[in-house]
Amino acid sequence: MGDAGIIWYILAALFFFVPSTLMFSEFGVAMRDEPGGVFSWLEKSLGLKWAFIGGFIWIASWIILTVSTVSKIWIMLSTTISGADKTGQWHVLGLNSTETIGLISIIFIIVVTAISSRGLDKVSGLAAIGGIAAIVLVLFFISASLFFLVLNGFKLAEPINFPKSFIESPRPSYQSTSQMISFLIYAVYAYAGIEALGGISDKMKNSKRNFPIALGISALLIASAYALIIFLWSTSANWHEVFQRKGVNLGNTTYVLMSNLGYSIGNTVGLSANQSEKLSFFFARFGSFTMLLSYLGSFFVIVYMPIKSFILGTPKKLWPKSLPALNRFGMPSNAMWWQALIVCVLIALTSFGNNSAKAFYEILTLMDNVSSTLPYLFLVSAFIFFKHNQKIAKPYEIFKVKWKYVTIVVIVNFVLLLGVGSTMVDAITTQNYLNLFLELIGPVLFGIIGYWLFILYEKRTKKVEK
Repeated sequence: MGDAGIIWYILAALFFFVPSTLMFSEFGVAMRDEPGGVFSWLEKSLGLKWAFIGGFIWIASWIILTVSTVSKIWIMLSTTISGADKTGQWHVLGLNSTETIGLISIIFIIVVTAISSRGLDKVSGLAAIGGIAAIVLVLFFISASLFFLVLNGFKLAEPINFPKSFIESPRPSYQSTSQMISFLIYAVYAYAGIEALGGISDKMKNSKRNFPIALGISALLIASAYALIIFLWSTSANWHEVFQRKGVNLGNTTYVLMSNLGYSIGNTVGLSANQSEKLSFFFARFGSFTMLLSYLGSFFVIVYMPIKSFILGTPKKLWPKSLPALNRFGMPSNAMWWQALIVCVLIALTSFGNNSAKAFYEILTLMDNVSSTLPYLFLVSAFIFFKHNQKIAKPYEIFKVKWKYVTIVVIVNFVLLLGVGSTMVDAITTQNYLNLFLELIGPVLFGIIGYWLFILYEKRTKKVEK
């Protein structure tokens, strides 16, 4: 969307991220001693059945996120090593590039699960390194962009044509109203994930005070950063030119833009073409290396927090006895290894086909977007029932007036449904039924599986009672 993405990120922050984060902070403080995190929030609010179905879709979205994200690590590694995305040229054991990426992704998931299952200190330590790397990259990019803006006499590479620049996408294939509104899904998805911290609220010091403060500060900084960074890309990148380059896809856009920023600075300060090229390689490598550390850190969180919330929060009778069992490090290692097996199977199914690298990354992104958004309908809707449940002690309340929080819940759900609906409408109007299938298969499939498992649980419970 280029600069036109800014308004969608602001709207998504105002009508989804900030209000939902405030809701999650109330959930987290009220149930700060519950090990189930998100599942506990849903169960106390909606009851066990809907909590299980909604929670199953939620855990499924994290699994799909893992599948879609792991492949991007190799773009970062390739760019760090060679200064450009060369994953399309990777081949091992006679496999093509997509199959090669799939194979090393499977090995990576196995290694991450093995390390994470050895204790929360491993998870938190590695996640902290990733968080620091993300902050370093943001500060580096903002400083470099402002430096270039001054050097260039405050002239933007992407001229601002108000209001057109902030409404229309520079991509020729992204011009219809439904396509632009469907970008809301990307904006909402960009803010997704903060609720997973509910799974560790029981392990935070003074969580009654620290949990809502942490979420509030995060919401403010993240929303501000997205809007600022999108605008700062326009100092060095002409969107129309960048999107026309050969080999640019959803997986490597960041490194293409970082490389372009480095080259633009070198060219402006009077470096030779060769020196500017070297500077562009440095920028691409620095960006990919810090993002590599950030993604690596996030993976140790992804393979633990969601599975911990769901498996340990649900009744133990739902699972085989060994699944929720904790190892000597206090980690649900059996559940983590089953999750790793599912992820590896999905990676294999997605990778070992005849799709190009570009199509491969775009398919995974499509699978991830709607799957990551729909579970929030459960979480946000549950907030009304949570507020009405007088049995739940609420030591920390932001929303106190009934009509206000009901209105906010309706608005947030409308934003979510608008994004999901416009994505489906766009796929139907363009007759892109494969995209529609990929976007819907995740939440629909896992919702059906969740319902089926709960029915089995009810039947088993009735037999035991008899």
